[in-house]
Amino acid sequence: MPRILIVIAAFLSLAVPAALAAPPADKGKPDSPGNSAAAPGQAADKNAAKICKAERGTTAETILAFKNKYGTNKNKANALGKCVSATAKTLKTQTTEQQQAAQNAAKTCSAERGTTADTILAFKNKYGTNKNKANAFGKCVSQLAKAKSES
Repeated sequence: MPRILIVIAAFLSLAVPAALAAPPADKGKPDSPGNSAAAPGQAADKNAAKICKAERGTTAETILAFKNKYGTNKNKANALGKCVSATAKTLKTQTTEQQQAAQNAAKTCSAERGTTADTILAFKNKYGTNKNKANAFGKCVSQLAKAKSES
């Protein structure tokens, strides 16, 4: 029995200082070398939290109004979480809609540009703004995507 205690004591005397000397894992930061990339939608979640914290305010009146608006349980203590969840969903939906509008705009511009030399020249003259009108496709996509997102 005393031998087991000696072995355990020796193990702990070596393991504890080694654990204390090791640098802490930086699990909270997605850009740290030991961690993988941020989870999809994580930026939207962080933005949603910032938006909700700003909406909540710092005075007792604004916090109470915030809790009454978003809180669903008995003491309304879940208000921040409910706000972040709803805001993150809205931000993700907006991002998805913007991506779809850009994809649809690119398809529309590609079809409008055509494939013959005459249609391509007409397309460049219509949308191109720089010296050689090489930016015509990007300008077309930008105009269409902006028009779709505003409607």
